[in-house]
Amino acid sequence: MQNKSSAVMQRRSEPHDSLDDFPTPPWATRALLGRLELSGRVCREPTANRGHMVRVLAEAFDNVEASDVHDYGCGYPINDYLFGPDPDGVDWTIFNSPFRLAEQFISRALRTSRVGVAAIVRSAFLEGIGRYQNLFSEQPPSLILQFTERVVMHKGRLSKDGSTATAYCWLVWQQGRDGLPQFDWIPPCRRRLERLEDYE
Repeated sequence: MQNKSSAVMQRRSEPHDSLDDFPTPPWATRALLGRLELSGRVCREPTANRGHMVRVLAEAFDNVEASDVHDYGCGYPINDYLFGPDPDGVDWTIFNSPFRLAEQFISRALRTSRVGVAAIVRSAFLEGIGRYQNLFSEQPPSLILQFTERVVMHKGRLSKDGSTATAYCWLVWQQGRDGLPQFDWIPPCRRRLERLEDYE
């Protein structure tokens, strides 16, 4: 009999047509930026949501082109990133896409980013024959950065509290960097990178 305890099962499952509204805690984006040698001035965030990642990216880039397929009331342009022709190129594309569409987001971002792409995904995204054949075997990431502490993402809201059974990592592609992916851990850093104003 299968153990269905939430401590064992990853409980983040969404309907097929869901917006997959799980905002990224700002400290998790700062953890990524602290690991990259950023070059370039323009970053695209095509899943802006309520702007939690956008505001952190603005700490590192001169310009952040932010949009989302849904209007969350924060003034970002409404745009379906996966619809129509590829957008103009930018230096970096960094995002937290719906899990079921992550492969498509990554593929489009790789075609339209001059320097690099970074996607925060459930660590389970690394599994799967289809993803291996369609993405990882053809365009493996440069870096796999696994969080050692849990990144709690609540549906529809950003909160300092809570727990999760879901593990997350950053996948990073950097132009001109060939060879096997480099795997590393992001050591505990939430306490150092979190700010009170992140939750205002």
